[in-house]
Amino acid sequence: MIIDIVMPKMGESITEGTILEWRKKVGDSIALDEILLEIGTDKVDSEIPSSNAGIVVQILGEVNQVMDVGAVIARIETDVNQAKPVEETELNNETKKEHKEKYEAPKVEDPVVDISKKKATNDYEEKRFFTPVVNKIAQENNINSDELILIPGTGKSGRVTKLDILNYLKARNDSIKPNIESSNSLKPISSTFKGHETIVEMDHMRKLIANHMRESIDVSAHVYVMSEIDMTNIVNFVKKENNAFNNKEGYPLTYTPFIINACVKALGKYREMNASISQNNIIYHKDINIGMAVAIEKGLMVPVLKNCEELNFIGICRKLRDISTRARNNQLTPDELQGSTFSISNFGVFNVTMGTPIINQPNVGILGVGAVKKRPVVIETIEGDTIGIKSMMILSLGFDHRLVDGAGGSKFIEMVKENIETINLEDLF
Repeated sequence: MIIDIVMPKMGESITEGTILEWRKKVGDSIALDEILLEIGTDKVDSEIPSSNAGIVVQILGEVNQVMDVGAVIARIETDVNQAKPVEETELNNETKKEHKEKYEAPKVEDPVVDISKKKATNDYEEKRFFTPVVNKIAQENNINSDELILIPGTGKSGRVTKLDILNYLKARNDSIKPNIESSNSLKPISSTFKGHETIVEMDHMRKLIANHMRESIDVSAHVYVMSEIDMTNIVNFVKKENNAFNNKEGYPLTYTPFIINACVKALGKYREMNASISQNNIIYHKDINIGMAVAIEKGLMVPVLKNCEELNFIGICRKLRDISTRARNNQLTPDELQGSTFSISNFGVFNVTMGTPIINQPNVGILGVGAVKKRPVVIETIEGDTIGIKSMMILSLGFDHRLVDGAGGSKFIEMVKENIETINLEDLF
């Protein structure tokens, strides 16, 4: 019996995926739950296991091809004695036509569209639905609705897919490139390399990170403020309680939950820091969803700890441990990588003293956490000032000046500082 393997739904907002790598080829045997391929979305790369055991008899999706959720990407014969490769000639004419229309990359021969010579009203009524990823690409490349509806769509009912608009942009950019190069006002930038170089194409995740970071710099007006935090009481508390905590929970107690706990309390008071901007509108979020940057082998992920305002300290510890572990094991779903309202980047785990992290869109704020280090500091007492050894940490707050002013950012980081330094350690657990 031949079983269809379809592009899986990786999250509620995910409508398509990109095939990154096939782990099997036609004729290979595969076991139940053995990895068949790796796919990528605009949020995460995932390994996809086979839903059946058998022989791979047909592969319909090519590497780097973008396909809709639910589309057939491969077929498996569960009866190994009957298995044989399914050739293109074995498909009937209707299947051939459907396969060609749905999976072949569109050819954009004339991307330069004179909108004034076409009426887009009827086309717009027929193809008025565009996926979020298509709308996002259109907005980033200044494609208005009149131009967007004229792009040939290869999706269901003529819908414009991500691949359609990317091919359109490539062809359009290629067509205007000669004009740019011939301009006397612009000179090409030449680079000379000496010695032996290795050129490696960026993998899918690195491309996503690069685009996301570049987009954030383009969109947000980044401003930074820093503050020194006295972590001495927390450091001593962790040393004292770590063994008991580890025995009870199964993992060590770290400083990060204390930082998250302090941020959540501050975000509850300063609502503009727990907001986002949509064009000329400010969206104030009721839930406090903390995006926690996690370094993984291939790059960086920002899984989201949702509804932190409902969690006590132990709840934050457990949720942080769970989501960080699954991020490093590539077990997160796309839904767990979106919906953050504020982000934290803890580069202190790499012994970095201070940094200025880039805002994670669509947030308006991000907290950078430096390493905790012992330093001589001035201690003010009633009897006078003295010099003592304290465990100090530098926090850096990056915020979007379009919404948050310097006073607001300064007040927020001071509240985080106060929450950390005055925390009641007796009632944590």
